[in-house]
Amino acid sequence: MTAQLEVDLTSGVPAFEQIRAQVVAHVAAGRLVAGDRLPTIRALATDLGLAAGTVARAFRELEAEGVVETRRRAGTVIAEGASVPTDIARRAAETYVAAVRAAGLSDDEALVLVHGALLGRQSVTPTRTGSGSSSTPKDDRTPSRT
Repeated sequence: MTAQLEVDLTSGVPAFEQIRAQVVAHVAAGRLVAGDRLPTIRALATDLGLAAGTVARAFRELEAEGVVETRRRAGTVIAEGASVPTDIARRAAETYVAAVRAAGLSDDEALVLVHGALLGRQSVTPTRTGSGSSSTPKDDRTPSRT
């Protein structure tokens, strides 16, 4: 496996979900492609300092979603035709919401970050004000209507 996985044990997001979401993100970005092998459950658990059952749960969920498949002798590999359907995107959104809640961000601040990411602006950060609202970045692009 060429893509790295990391787990933040201080996060409010469960470790198995962090692993699942990262594998999905690597597939979506093309860093993991059909046939790429994931580490064994034991090896990944050891590398991340987790219980093997935690990694096994992530792998089971990935398999249920059709992202990976387990083959005899070949281990767990990225499935042929693995994609990121709406259901997986929805789960990623739920993971994001859990992370911003754990970080103490407001809904407005979380949306500013998403908006910036959609526009491809890596430097967009929410601005806190005394009222709990945040400013929204100005969109330089005007949609054309033809």
